[in-house]
Amino acid sequence: MNSKELAYNIRVNAVKMTNLGKSSHIGSVLSLADILAVLYSDILKIDHRNPKWIDRDRFILSKGHAGAGVYAVLACSGFFSIEILKTHYQNGSILSGHVSHKDIPGVEFSTGSLGHGLSVACGISYAAKLDCKKFITYVILSEGDCDEGSNWEAMLFAGHHKLQNLTAIVDYNKVQSITTTEETLNLEPFSDKWKSFGWDVYSIDGHDHEALLYTFKLISTNLSGKPSCIIANTIKGKGVSFMENQILWHYRSPQGEEYVNALKELEEKYA
Repeated sequence: MNSKELAYNIRVNAVKMTNLGKSSHIGSVLSLADILAVLYSDILKIDHRNPKWIDRDRFILSKGHAGAGVYAVLACSGFFSIEILKTHYQNGSILSGHVSHKDIPGVEFSTGSLGHGLSVACGISYAAKLDCKKFITYVILSEGDCDEGSNWEAMLFAGHHKLQNLTAIVDYNKVQSITTTEETLNLEPFSDKWKSFGWDVYSIDGHDHEALLYTFKLISTNLSGKPSCIIANTIKGKGVSFMENQILWHYRSPQGEEYVNALKELEEKYA
């Protein structure tokens, strides 16, 4: 399926999963659904029939609390049955609330405690460079990730070692914890900080599939020798009007009429 169809399926499946498991973070999943869709439909060099293929591109979701989105995109991409999604966040399920690699084909690394994904991605990229491997490592971060000191160490490391085979994508929805990012811990001037650490930086609309695809392909032709950061400006809860930019949906699961209305809106807007 194309990226827009995939984004719709990620959103619908995530709403259903968080409803059944009564789990949190649907706002975060809806925020990055378009990024995941473009990556998995058009960019990542992967094979669902051979998840451990040595030359595959690597993808890490550092903002592990949005793991329902990764589970949904993997199921839609053939890594495992969509039926398994119905068990999300329930006793005995392999699909935990925060993304886990255990027994799940296609997941490279378990995350959830913020600040780890970029460091691991740097290690993978550095090892690939030393071994003359051609695969690319992609990692999606949140603003909460960028409050962690370990990520700034990783940014320095990647810039210093010129890890051109590393692309970070920040799902920059401007909402975190219990309020706005600006009030929690202001990150601006955000682009300038990444640039000062030796990265190429691209600021785009994180819901625009054409812009995402163009930027990923532009990065693939870049010969600057620098790692790349895409600051994807997004909307928390994108696609469901009553969830958009609402901190409540960082924690709440859609139930009752809210669940029905969420699915109805997604069908009207995207199907």
